[in-house]
Amino acid sequence: MRPTQAEAATDPTAGSEYVGSDTCQGCHSDLYEKGFADTPHAALLKLGKHGCEDCHGPGSAHVQGGGDVSQIVRYADLSAVEVGRRCMSCHQSSVENSHFSQSMHLAQDVGCLDCHSPHRAAASPALLKKPAPDLCFGCHAQQKAEFARPYRHRVLEGLITCNDCHNPHGTSTQHQLRTADGGMQVCTKCHTEKQGPFAFEHLAVKQDGCTGCHTPHGSTNPRMLRVSQINLLCLQCHSATSRTADAGLGPPEIRSFHNQTVQYQACTMCHTEIHGSNFSDVFFR
Repeated sequence: MRPTQAEAATDPTAGSEYVGSDTCQGCHSDLYEKGFADTPHAALLKLGKHGCEDCHGPGSAHVQGGGDVSQIVRYADLSAVEVGRRCMSCHQSSVENSHFSQSMHLAQDVGCLDCHSPHRAAASPALLKKPAPDLCFGCHAQQKAEFARPYRHRVLEGLITCNDCHNPHGTSTQHQLRTADGGMQVCTKCHTEKQGPFAFEHLAVKQDGCTGCHTPHGSTNPRMLRVSQINLLCLQCHSATSRTADAGLGPPEIRSFHNQTVQYQACTMCHTEIHGSNFSDVFFR
């Protein structure tokens, strides 16, 4: 995310010299002493960095102009892309941030400063404006409502966070999801017994993934299933009359003795290893 020629030509600090963060404190003591001094950015001063001017540019012209705001980089005047380019000049090397230029957040004009506050952070060490998940819920109201359902991941209780499953700075996968070991879905990072590989794979798991059957944020159904009855979920693929595996037309048909009376409605009472099995091609234990 290097600056374009047009941006470099309009740099308000072009030709200025560094004056040091001590000079900045003379006018901006409220920002420095009540926030910035305790941040990881301020700690970089011990490594010989320029402090404030690493982000806002050299400030000699700004100081000589009596605080002329046109002679310093003001992030309030920059677009999300421009802010991201400046932040990524230091943070791009992090694996966590390597996909930010292609992230859904940036594509929706959500930039670094919409979530982070370099001067007055409410949560450290990430310099967040609010602690998670409240920060995420500021935009993702639908997901907040889903987490209030009776069967859900325990995000509101603080047992996991949004960032455990999603990388807000972008990934190469849909919904900015992280991946578990071996490139598997992030779900198997915790649900390791579902990961496999199995001798007998359930095709639905391979094709549709976990969200083909489960709603990850929350559901009104046990096990966060998409439908209330297990047999109704299975019947979305396994027709009782239409196709057979022998004809090569799709999932095997449901046999005649599965008459959908109450005793047969919970398919997983018999097909217990529904995520995959090493012993049975019909997923018996």
